[in-house]
Amino acid sequence: MNPVATSAADLQATIEELWVYPVKSCAGIQLRESELTDTGLLYDRAWMVVDAEGEFVSQRELPRMALIQPAFKMGQLMLRAPGMLSLHLGLDVAEGPLQVRVWDDAVDAYDMGDVAAQWFSDFLGPDAPVHLKKLRLARFDPEVKRPCDPAWTGGREATTQFADGFGLLVTSNASLADLNARLVSAGHQAVDMRRFRPNIVLGGVEPHDEDRVGAMTITTGDGEAVIEPVKPCGRCPIPDIDPTTATSSPAVGDTLQTYRQDKRLQGAVTFGMNTIVIEGDGQVLRVGQKVSANLKFE
Repeated sequence: MNPVATSAADLQATIEELWVYPVKSCAGIQLRESELTDTGLLYDRAWMVVDAEGEFVSQRELPRMALIQPAFKMGQLMLRAPGMLSLHLGLDVAEGPLQVRVWDDAVDAYDMGDVAAQWFSDFLGPDAPVHLKKLRLARFDPEVKRPCDPAWTGGREATTQFADGFGLLVTSNASLADLNARLVSAGHQAVDMRRFRPNIVLGGVEPHDEDRVGAMTITTGDGEAVIEPVKPCGRCPIPDIDPTTATSSPAVGDTLQTYRQDKRLQGAVTFGMNTIVIEGDGQVLRVGQKVSANLKFE
């Protein structure tokens, strides 16, 4: 399957950045390369913090999650946070079953044990509401299939792990530059891409070209991968949270409100495109790889 003829494609781009977020709503890891799977990039949103009822929590409720920095080291996921000893988790280690909820989906998962639960509770609990004082860490069960919304995938089967709804988020540095020009002209500080939590950041395109294309073909060293933007990413207050300090101010959201209301989401503010994997499970994506796509007219 090759829906885009690379030489004649409307859009020719490159991968400029790759990001994974091992623990949902914690900081990300910028990578030079990452394996693509059917659910997105390997280990992306494979872990998730939940409350005592198994409901997921995020920076919306606990902004200090932005300060938890993951790293991959010697077959482990290592988590660091200010004032805490590092937490080391085996990439393929988990304890007993745990049912969790992410948005409207009840998902069978694994519990990561009491040490991990205490670590997250100790760091996030002191400033948390009463019902979020006791937290646990869940691990996605790779045998579980969590489907993406078929209303946006055109009925095609696509799955994700603990991401909000789709396997990949694609944006571009041109889109960020456009936002920053508006912020600076209004007297605000420029922001970096960490606020928008993308997986793939494109270069060589115009602002928000990612909104306007169909399937993207990525030329890898071993062949091709095909991903397709299917839904604009509606934005909550998380982009207003400074990922370095975990403090919030409304400048980003207020600025986006002036030019990024999207009729496809009934006027919600959007930035970036939720994207599904069409083919390429096992392909390795790398910074610098070529991306081609045709414009999509609706």
